Amino acid sequence: MAAVASPSYLAARGTPLHPKDLIAHNCINIRQVAAGGFYAWEFEKGGNELRVRVDGQLTFNGSYEMVNAALLGYGVAYVPEDIVKAHVASGELVEVLADWSQPFPGYFIYYPSRRQNLPAFRVVVEALRHR
Repeated sequence: MAAVASPSYLAARGTPLHPKDLIAHNCINIRQVAAGGFYAWEFEKGGNELRVRVDGQLTFNGSYEMVNAALLGYGVAYVPEDIVKAHVASGELVEVLADWSQPFPGYFIYYPSRRQNLPAFRVVVEALRHR
């Protein structure tokens, strides 16, 4: 996972140096429908784990929308690192709190029974497994 913001946002609002600094920033949230609320941003450094509930003016249902809002300078987004690598490499986004960021564990898929999965479903699972 990576916390990212545009250079223009950081120039105007400053760069957070500690996860708790995010409380003073406009953070771009994602709604977790299944959990009934907002995602708490997770950080770890030297065995010290923090979960930070952030506030912001924007809330989305998906990571790509969060990235677009960050690109437009609306705040700090916390998204899977792989979807912002190119933007960070080009300088469009800056990763903040990189020394606190956790590696993304990957995606998980839950389904009711292995006995009833269809061939098309198995193809999707295998494609995701080897991505």
